[in-house]
Amino acid sequence: MKKGVILAGGKGTRLLPLTGVTNKHLLPVGKEPMIWHSIRQLVISGITDILIVTSCEHMGDIVNSLGSGQQFGCQLTYRVQDEAKGIAHALLLAKNFVGKEKIIVLLADNIFEYSISEHVDRFTNQEEGGYVLVKEVNEPSRYGIAALDEKQIILIEEKPNFPKSNYAIVGCYMYDTQVFNIIKSIKPSTRGEFEITDVNNVYARNGQLKYGFVRGKWTDAGTFHSLLEANSLLLSVDNKIVS
Repeated sequence: MKKGVILAGGKGTRLLPLTGVTNKHLLPVGKEPMIWHSIRQLVISGITDILIVTSCEHMGDIVNSLGSGQQFGCQLTYRVQDEAKGIAHALLLAKNFVGKEKIIVLLADNIFEYSISEHVDRFTNQEEGGYVLVKEVNEPSRYGIAALDEKQIILIEEKPNFPKSNYAIVGCYMYDTQVFNIIKSIKPSTRGEFEITDVNNVYARNGQLKYGFVRGKWTDAGTFHSLLEANSLLLSVDNKIVS
């Protein structure tokens, strides 16, 4: 049994003035609101019990868009992140929802051409630890970059000046229940946020962070340029997810 968590918080300041009137994850991508893509990805992967985490000011609009989840064939639960203290902080809000199940976490601004179901299946068969998706990028100094061997992640460096590879960690993370104790053990960064890279590096140091390569195109729709890319990608496939 697995559960899904979609993180749709943050202020989206790089997309102002658009995000001055709505949550970034409700902006149109192709023919639908951005967050619909993440829900479809999870449902296609057999995950129908899903938690949405967003800010208090946008919760009403998110609920109005998604409802109970019936239209997607899933059941949705909602939690408010009162303060923007980072991805790991938002994920900690899912502890009671997850219970003793494995979790698949998606950042709601990440858009994938292909289904993530093959990775979910691999993770399901993994005895313990975490699993992340990586994608080769042209400008590795803009991303969290993985040093990896044939089977697992060795280290992740955030926006390195001298990257050890061209493989970026994208916004899809899969964890066992260790993740919540790991989040509680890390300290906030200089930005005052609890960073998901620190969580992933704990798994990596323990030799428990496996990975898979993203097939096809991927983008995170966090800037005007990447939002345009995301629109172009999903319009080209009529907002369908390639299996």
